[in-house]
Amino acid sequence: MRSDPYSEMLGMELLDIEPGYSRVSMVIRDDMFNFNDLPHGGAIFSLADVAFAAASNSHGIVSVALNMEISYLRSVPSGTRLLAEATEEHLGRRTALYHITVKSEEGDLIASCHGVVYRKKAKLLES
Repeated sequence: MRSDPYSEMLGMELLDIEPGYSRVSMVIRDDMFNFNDLPHGGAIFSLADVAFAAASNSHGIVSVALNMEISYLRSVPSGTRLLAEATEEHLGRRTALYHITVKSEEGDLIASCHGVVYRKKAKLLES
């Protein structure tokens, strides 16, 4: 996969990638908290989105998000390492469906997501 400055800025690490699957980690930092003193939903969504992008592009075909929905289930303190796991549920000729979970290292479910991608005709470029 190509370099991704946004995920690097957030400290994300790609742990595993296989066709239709990926696992990505990120440690929640103090600068990721919102005005309610909770981790910002955008940071957690970003982690899920990066796992989604990695899994959906893992077949070597450019895949772009059409839709993604997320349910936030619990909060975590600063310093918590989160793991996002994206699993392919359907792979079609032009679209694909993924389920993404975000969990703490202890296994607590933090967020659950579903995403749909459009699979372009172009092959993914390597860097």
